[in-house]
Amino acid sequence: GRRAAAAMSLIQSAKMNGHDPYAYLKDVLTRLPTHPNNRIEALLPHNWAPLTTA
Repeated sequence: GRRAAAAMSLIQSAKMNGHDPYAYLKDVLTRLPTHPNNRIEALLPHNWAPLTTA
């Protein structure tokens, strides 16, 4: 249904932007609970960057 279509859209967008879809989804789903609502666009595949650990 609609949820599957939304998930597939995110996966394909991640691929088209050169990201590993598993790494992208894992990172985004981990960040979502604490990510500010007004910065949600940073988690879209065309803006996303993995967190760096120093």
